[in-house]
Amino acid sequence: MNAFRRTENRRSWGRIPTASQWMAPVHWRDEIAALIDEASKSRGSLLAVGLGRSYGDSGTNDGGAILDMVPCDRLLAFDPQAKVIRAEAGISLDALLRFLLPRGFIVPVMPGTRFVTLGGMIANDVHGKNHHRNGTFGKWVRAMELRRSDGATLLLTPDQNPDLFAATIGGLGLTGTIAWAEIAVLPLGSNRLEVERLPFHSLADFFRIAEESSDSWEFTVAWVDCLARETSLGRGLFSRARLGLASDGPVRFPHGPTVPADLPAGLLNKHGLRLFNDLYFTAGRLGRQAYRQELIPFFFPLDAIGQWNRCYGRAGFYQYQCVVPTESAEGAVHELLDTISKSGQGSFLAVLKTFGDVTSPGMLSFPKAGTTLALDFPNRDRDTMALFERLDAIVKAARGRLYPAKDGRMSASMFKSGYPEADRFASFVDPRFSSTFWRRVSA
Repeated sequence: MNAFRRTENRRSWGRIPTASQWMAPVHWRDEIAALIDEASKSRGSLLAVGLGRSYGDSGTNDGGAILDMVPCDRLLAFDPQAKVIRAEAGISLDALLRFLLPRGFIVPVMPGTRFVTLGGMIANDVHGKNHHRNGTFGKWVRAMELRRSDGATLLLTPDQNPDLFAATIGGLGLTGTIAWAEIAVLPLGSNRLEVERLPFHSLADFFRIAEESSDSWEFTVAWVDCLARETSLGRGLFSRARLGLASDGPVRFPHGPTVPADLPAGLLNKHGLRLFNDLYFTAGRLGRQAYRQELIPFFFPLDAIGQWNRCYGRAGFYQYQCVVPTESAEGAVHELLDTISKSGQGSFLAVLKTFGDVTSPGMLSFPKAGTTLALDFPNRDRDTMALFERLDAIVKAARGRLYPAKDGRMSASMFKSGYPEADRFASFVDPRFSSTFWRRVSA
């Protein structure tokens, strides 16, 4: 058959590390079995991937084979009365929203970019700004079809093959190839949001506003100044939003400029970042506190800039995202921010938000009740790795965990301490499937 072609030095979204792989596109679902068979016989391990927005190496399979699911992107069925939609795994969130929003429906949980596939959202059990209300994406999956390397085609639901269903949600594509999935959707009363932006001057302020917002606001998220020091440590801007009562014109999908080339490595130095953060906080504090906003810019602000990952230069960047449980959150986040600020590393993209107590359905699902902090770090080799080791120690002591979809260097011990069901999950991994990430953390 020889459907696979060699690709060298393929990069993740963080642009590190690189991987050399054999890749084959999947145009039709009935091609999957033959491609799995070919890869199993001659290309080593296999992994199905989507649009490549995983920041680290969970979406790469260095030395092995990749099934590119993006061409397999058809809408299969939509039932507005039952409020469910079925589509092939390669369909993007962008395509789903373009179909659903004009018909008065919305996907219940959305990550920070719409350029992800349905299969990828399941494999990473993504979360959004409304975790305290709707939990993770996996909570809304009603059924999916999984293709295994032994030739089996399995229907997975919460009641049929429930253990494999739980392993596949958040399972990083390691249990087999998702061919299609059916998810629940929600009616959309408005395509505009009522938004409030509130400055906070300490972590105590952040947690107070988050608690006050949880009942009456559907979406919450905060930007935090990761370089603030001393009395300014923990300051930021808290955004909360809820859907309006009526629609106001068509839904727009705006897009802006594309970063044309890698920016100079020294552009994001600590002095420039500190100045940017000071100006951004001041502008947010003095700007409008309440306004209406369109859906797409609110949910996906970075999508307006094409190839924004090139802003970090040729060396690329890491994202560090952790969650720490509620009982230790304020102390742990304070220690994390203090450590980051003293290091002089970090970036203008620093997100802080609380997770609710809605249980995630997957064995390796990242969210749990507590607080999550996500930051981008320009790759500075040893300095960055040394900082991450210090951050790991804080997260581990707080009984927290790291997010595999954002990770490019987590140790096996850190993974196993954060995911107590890791050993159970391993029993559901398809023996022919693997990834660069899985080989590292399962060692």
